[in-house]
Amino acid sequence: MDSFGYKLFLLLHILTVIVAFAPAFVWPVVSVNLKKQGKPVGPAIGALAAGNTTKVHGPALVLAGFFGFGLIGMSDKVWEFSQSWISVAMLLWFIMLGVLFGMMLPAEKKAAAGDASADKIVSMAGGILHLLLLLMLIDMIWKPGL
Repeated sequence: MDSFGYKLFLLLHILTVIVAFAPAFVWPVVSVNLKKQGKPVGPAIGALAAGNTTKVHGPALVLAGFFGFGLIGMSDKVWEFSQSWISVAMLLWFIMLGVLFGMMLPAEKKAAAGDASADKIVSMAGGILHLLLLLMLIDMIWKPGL
């Protein structure tokens, strides 16, 4: 776990998580500012976010999981796929992917097209992603079942 490769994968794992979740913390602030200015939130955020979700944030979330798998494989048997905390992390990651690609992305596209009700789905999906990130961090810090 002291090898350059392991540390590189750890760096990439953490970096891709930051990139994947940055919009979950930025867009709510942007949304509130747009509302205060009396500007339409759905089309503005939908147009910007949907493209970024497809090109940046979604792929970063996918890569975060793959780098995590790589870390497990390179851990010299310290971490193994059979450990319960890793199974929980994988489950949470798959749920995150489902929320991002199955819920948030379609809602962002609808918001970009002017569907005002889609903004609520984007907000809900963002909240779910916040909760899943918190659960993932708890899982990775405390490693239940280890």
